[in-house]
Amino acid sequence: MIKGIGVSAGIGIGKIHLVEEHSIEYTPKQVTDTDAEKKRFHDAVELFCENTRVQAEALRKTAGEKEAEIMTGHISIVNDPFLLGEVDKLIDGGQCAEASFDSMCDMFIQIFSAAEDDMTRQRAADVRDVRTGVLSVLLGISEVKLSEVPPGTVICVKELTPSMIAEINKDNVAGILTETGSTTSHSAILARVLEIPAVMSVPDIMKAAGNGEEVIIDGGKGTVVLSPDEAQIKEYSEKREKLLLERRELEKYRGKVTESADGTVYELVCNIGKPDDAKKALDFDGEGVGLFRTEFLFMDKTSVPTEEEQFEAYKKAAIILGKKPLIIRTLDIGGDKDIPYLGLAKEENPFMGFRAIRYCLKNRDLFRTQLRAILRASAFGNISIMFPLITCVEEVREGKALVEELKAELRSEGITFDENIRVGIMTETAAAGIIADLLAKESDFFSIGTNDLTGYTMAADRGNSDVSYLYSALQPAVLRMIRSIIKAARDNNIPVGMCGEAASDPMMIPLLISFGLTEFSVSAPSVLRVRKCISTWTKEKADEVADKVMSLGTESEVREYLQNL
Repeated sequence: MIKGIGVSAGIGIGKIHLVEEHSIEYTPKQVTDTDAEKKRFHDAVELFCENTRVQAEALRKTAGEKEAEIMTGHISIVNDPFLLGEVDKLIDGGQCAEASFDSMCDMFIQIFSAAEDDMTRQRAADVRDVRTGVLSVLLGISEVKLSEVPPGTVICVKELTPSMIAEINKDNVAGILTETGSTTSHSAILARVLEIPAVMSVPDIMKAAGNGEEVIIDGGKGTVVLSPDEAQIKEYSEKREKLLLERRELEKYRGKVTESADGTVYELVCNIGKPDDAKKALDFDGEGVGLFRTEFLFMDKTSVPTEEEQFEAYKKAAIILGKKPLIIRTLDIGGDKDIPYLGLAKEENPFMGFRAIRYCLKNRDLFRTQLRAILRASAFGNISIMFPLITCVEEVREGKALVEELKAELRSEGITFDENIRVGIMTETAAAGIIADLLAKESDFFSIGTNDLTGYTMAADRGNSDVSYLYSALQPAVLRMIRSIIKAARDNNIPVGMCGEAASDPMMIPLLISFGLTEFSVSAPSVLRVRKCISTWTKEKADEVADKVMSLGTESEVREYLQNL
């Protein structure tokens, strides 16, 4: 059995199809007719864009509008004025189109690859995909086509690009195996949307696997079995059928109220990163949006989005959701999320440095622009404002004072907005947990961010394998912190939600019910599963579980007990 990273859940059983990428090697040469060479380059770019539009349309039909934007994003990359201008300059200097374009792409790849956050590093993979596409056109090489593989095929490739996956007939592909990639890569996102089991970052799988070899992949656990025996095929076939049955069973919960077995109603909403994701939340039967991560609006641009651009984005999400709630988190950058054009200084410990609310309060023009856009959009839906990484009362008061200042400004300009817009906070630091009773008096609601709360409480970086054993929401210290935050909110009669990964963890749900959580904010595909899980618990039974868990002394004891349930 070989281990990789499971990026798209499901069991895939089939025969391996090794995808050997065509070589895009070329011999650099000097050119004298630079105008003709520039025309050759721009013609290649135009043909690449035409091909990519076809791929985007195919994805639009099989996956959806948002997923098609991954391919149209490639068109934006190649048409970047700076990129095109610099390539033209290099050609004017005598370099051929291939070498000129290749060197500029390489520069961008190096910049993006050096970033600390996954989202920015993903852009390096997109640029590599664009580079391959344009160079293939320039060199007259046919790109890899996967549309004609037979049913039961498990695609095995070094790096699966969005342009490759756009060609896939998902009915014929039983699974995907790659040597590179991560859960946040665009190809992983597309595999999940297409519901194709996928395991990425499998070491040397291209050498280990043979063309036509039987294989089993478990996209949930990230495991690969080459040349399985009959017993293994039978075992995993039964697992696959069970998973498919569970998916069909979940559909029974579509359109239902989210309530526990004894009738307590909860709010089950979704986490989104872009306006169009609001539609996805509704498609998966979410009851609104508990977290709109606005930093992605900034990361998708080369300069700060204007007030009008932000207003249109927030307004679009609000209109899609109608009367359903939309909680917009103000810009949360720093830590593992860098936006190059904002010029954040390099820090020895960025997670404990100048980030999130701290950055916004010190950069008033940027913060005012965002808050004005949110307030204006609040006239079109049920919008709330949420401040991230709060550690003290002063930050909440300062943020709220700015909101009130901007309300007065908008009134004087005759611009409508929701006068009663709620302003809440993310409780995701140990400091916030300790003074949750004080913060509750200043806030209209809490949302617990368990990812950061776990890291800050345990002083453990989730990206550091040496301390990963400490990074768990099931640590007794983290559970006590969560319970304390929820109690402070309930004591002060404000709603309290959770938008971290723990909100969708079946082991955490009885504890959250017992503690008194009122809102679960999860990824859109998790909605029906979480609704089903909540429906199986009564408060009395959840309290029994919580009492036992809170008496245990170690994470492993907590995990073992909850798994055995």
